[in-house]
Amino acid sequence: MDITELADRILTGDRRALARAITLVESQRADHRAQAGELLEHLSKAHRQALRIGLSGTPGVGKSTFIEAFGMLLTGQDLRVAVLAVDPSSARSGGSILGDKTRMERLSREKNAFIRPSPSQTHLGGVARRTREAVALCEAAGFDVVLIETVGVGQSETVVAEMSDLFLLLLAPAGGDELQGVKRGIMEMADLILINKADGDLKPAATRTCADYMGALRLLRKRPQDPADFPKAMMVSAVEHEGLADAWSEMQALTGWRKENGHWDANRATQARYWFDQEVRHALLARLNTPEARSEMDRLSGDVAQGRLGPTAAAEQMLATLKTA
Repeated sequence: MDITELADRILTGDRRALARAITLVESQRADHRAQAGELLEHLSKAHRQALRIGLSGTPGVGKSTFIEAFGMLLTGQDLRVAVLAVDPSSARSGGSILGDKTRMERLSREKNAFIRPSPSQTHLGGVARRTREAVALCEAAGFDVVLIETVGVGQSETVVAEMSDLFLLLLAPAGGDELQGVKRGIMEMADLILINKADGDLKPAATRTCADYMGALRLLRKRPQDPADFPKAMMVSAVEHEGLADAWSEMQALTGWRKENGHWDANRATQARYWFDQEVRHALLARLNTPEARSEMDRLSGDVAQGRLGPTAAAEQMLATLKTA
């Protein structure tokens, strides 16, 4: 694979080249990892940036429907939109359905839109292991907005906030009270809480839920990267396309304020340090998967199982082995 040629094609916005590059960075083969690193280093010299929007929510809240309606709004304003949708992988077979692109039928036909579903591969945090690198590829390809849709997540799965400029949390009507809104975890990471499905018979419930969360947000500790009226809760209807334009205006206002006050660059710098730390940790864990390390692990685990060694002592011996390797 000619990495320089692939990089040049990505920089011109070639969608086939972008899809091929994402496949490359998602590969776990050692030679592919080396090529992916070379490709990303080459593309980083272009210094292109997009607005990265992370989107999370419980299963069934309407994330895919919202992304399609929101993406159509953005492409209607001549913006290029990339969607990176993460699908949960089976803990039994390891497979994923990857059906998000099928759900976004209209958006997938838009010439200014690119949709890529990826398996989570049991990686925790609601995103795939290499989603951050896929975001960098989409930025290099010239997309204006990159939407990162997580798997249906819980309170503690907030990794997507470490790779996005804005973090949106989608909630369903009657999804909780004020106490739910002040719980630590995903609530305090959100920049904008959107109560979806605010239409039809659910509209009164959505109005009450929105009021509950607006009250709850006032009780959270103020973050330095927020202007006076953020974070905030809003109602939207992806089916009836209501509230989407207002939500986009709020996102633009928040982005502009953060850029003017230096929080945009500071946030990206903090995220870069976070991912450096993660790469080091993953590299250290990978050393446990060598044949020699696995053999030693099996020997020590047998000693632990038979009571000849305690778990702590066995772990210390394993770490000593890695240090001398």
